[in-house]
This record gives sequence, structure tokens and C-alpha cells, in this order.
Amino acid sequence: MGERIFTRNLQNPLIRPDDLPIHTNGVLNPGVAEVAGEVVLLLRIENRRGLSQIRIARSRNGVDGWRIAETPLLAPGIPDYPFEEWGCEDPRVTQIAPQEWIIAYTAYSRYGPAVALARTRDFVSVTRIGIVLPPTNKDATLFPVKFQDSWLLLHRPVTGGQEDIWYVNSRDADFRSWAGPGILLPQHGGPWWDSVRIGVGAPPLPTEEGWLLLYHGVKDMANRPVYRLGVALLDCANPRKVLARASEWVFSPETEYEQRGLVPNVVYTCGALLRGDEVWMYYGAADTVIGLATAKLADLLQFVHEFDFLPHAGRDKGMVA
Repeated sequence: MGERIFTRNLQNPLIRPDDLPIHTNGVLNPGVAEVAGEVVLLLRIENRRGLSQIRIARSRNGVDGWRIAETPLLAPGIPDYPFEEWGCEDPRVTQIAPQEWIIAYTAYSRYGPAVALARTRDFVSVTRIGIVLPPTNKDATLFPVKFQDSWLLLHRPVTGGQEDIWYVNSRDADFRSWAGPGILLPQHGGPWWDSVRIGVGAPPLPTEEGWLLLYHGVKDMANRPVYRLGVALLDCANPRKVLARASEWVFSPETEYEQRGLVPNVVYTCGALLRGDEVWMYYGAADTVIGLATAKLADLLQFVHEFDFLPHAGRDKGMVA
């Protein structure tokens, strides 16, 4: 059932390196927001030196007619932000007010990847908040509402050689101070499809049944990583509680543009929109181009319940095996 859940857009790849106003190595892993009736993508663009920047693309229908900004929204090279010297990567966007969004992204430097945040009101300019979680850490996203007067941030540190999805909390209106860590979802190990590492995909989507979380999982096959996407359901009032987690992947690299590129066999999402009864998931394919796949929300919820494998013990804290 998993591969029938999402339908790839017939115009894929939507955006290729040749579509950009600069020389690029690849365009990948876009964050997404819906602003004033338009779809806004935050493109990660890797230049031919290997450094990444984040640049805006806008479309009236979310499929074609993309208008790509002439200058980046976030880019390395600013002396006051040395932990971004090698790039700004993998943006995930959360709307926290009618006209304010938080961008969680990976700041990459010689010290490793770290979690950074920025604010924007128009996707034309940003105010950097800066590094909030030090290396080695990435794949961060913020929930759009508070829980018990605290903001909740998901992220993926490297701890004890493992790369699992954790959470931290903050009462800080500036989003600078985070505490109260815990594990939300662990990798599985062994032969599982998400055995090597997992990380947040798109920011969690609110549904009547709970927060729907798309995440990526990695397995080494013939000494090469394969990136697939899975799905979990988190409690509405307390997302630290995992209600269900599908045992099977829901989306995997199958097309030529997903299996061949800078990094073969990769589908990786940083953003999805809930549009009516559909989920529009934008994703990077083979770290080279950008695709779109859509699914019925009801089908995704049915999938996570049908293939749920969580033991009842441990659900309350999200500590599952």
C-alpha cells in the first residue's frame, strides 16, 4: 500500500539546476510555506564550490511558473556568523503568527553541522537568531503552537554513535534557550529500512487525530545509503507522546531522477503543505532536483494505523524500540 499513497506530479522534476539564475551543482531539500495565495519554496542550492545557500522560489499554483529570487535569503560568508562558513542547508519553515515564520536550518562549518534559527515576515529578508543547538546536530523543526506554555523543537543530534529524533523545550520568546531533552523516535538498527539514521522531514502537520510527522530513514545497501520516508502520529496535546509509527516506508526512490544524481537513491523532504484533504510534499531527489508528490490525508492516517507496530508500553514518552 505504501507506494500507492503518494502520487508524483507529472511535471517532476519541478526545478532543476538549469532553472536557476546562478551556476549550481544541485537544488534540493526545499522548505515550503503558503503566503498570500502563493506557494513559497526555500530552495537549498549547492554551488560548484560545494557551499549551500537558501533562495526563494514562488509559484501561483505550486507546480510551475516558478519565480526564483535573484539573491539568496540565507547564505554563508557573513563574518558575524562563522558557524555558517560552509553553508546554510535544509530549511524547515513554521508559521508562528499571521505574518511571522521561523526558519530552522543547518548551519555548516568546519566544526560540523549545527541547528540555527531565523525569523522572517516576508521571505525577502530575515533576522538571524543564530545557533541554538551546537554540533553535531541538524534536521530541526519547530511546532507552530505552544504546549503547556513551551515551544517544542525536534532535532537530530549524534549521541553515542546513534542518530535519532529528539525534542527540546523553550519558554524563551527569542527561541535562544532550549532545555528538557528527550528522545521522540529512535532508529531501529539491524536490517530495518531506517536502521542507520533517522531525522525529521517536513514540519509536523496538524490533523484531528494528532500531529502527522513525515521523517526520513537511511539504510546502507551495497555500501551505499538509501533514503526513504516514513510516517508517525504524535499526540495533539503532547507531541512527545507517539501514538503510532508505521513499520514500512511510505515513499522511496523509484524514478530515474530519484535514483540517479549527485547522491543516488535519495528522497528527502523538508516541507509539506496541507491543502484541503491533500498533503503536498516537496522533496529533494538524488540531491540534484526538486519533486512534488501528493497524497490524501485520510490515506496517510490509514497507513500509519494499518502498519503501526508500537508496543503499548513506552508510548507515553515516545521511547519505543
